[in-house]
Amino acid sequence: MLDGHFRRRLDPWLDRAGRALAARGIGANTVTVAGFLIGLAAAIAIILDAFAWGFILIAASRTCDGLDGAVARATAKTDFGGFLDIVLDFAFYGLIPFAFIFADPYENGVAGGLLLLSFYVNGASFLAFAVMAEKRGLSTDVRGVKSLYFTTGLAEATETIAVFLAFCLFPHCFSEIAIAFALICFYTALSRIMLARASFKADAQA
Repeated sequence: MLDGHFRRRLDPWLDRAGRALAARGIGANTVTVAGFLIGLAAAIAIILDAFAWGFILIAASRTCDGLDGAVARATAKTDFGGFLDIVLDFAFYGLIPFAFIFADPYENGVAGGLLLLSFYVNGASFLAFAVMAEKRGLSTDVRGVKSLYFTTGLAEATETIAVFLAFCLFPHCFSEIAIAFALICFYTALSRIMLARASFKADAQA
């Protein structure tokens, strides 16, 4: 929901940084992988109860996630780059809740599991919509030029990052925050299903 608002303000800064990285020979895929590895370090910090470091590393990881697209725009976008970006994004989104579950399975297990389930359902609705949109030749730049068809929703990257940062600031409230955000993710998936129903008319029966 907030991605568009933040993109308009951050993209000029990211594009300048992306051009500077590209001029130094740093590729978009390198930035993508670096962002994921920083996210992995954030998960390890959370497991070790170093939540302040987890906060800093999550912020750094998602900065890289914004920069890889800027580098790609400054050089050349590739299908593999788009594929790698979405796969490692989803891996990161699973890593952080898993780290909190691993750190305290008794307190965080059920809420963390529910959040991961909601991510799974929401992610499936996002990717399935993108596949069907590609099949029908649909396109959108509502979230900028992307390798996939991006549908908007109540729970997008900005909201997810904010929730992850809140986990680090208030680790003892993980369950409450996770359950609330899981419900938002389920609502987002349901709204995307309704959008798909309206957008993809049933093919005529033979």
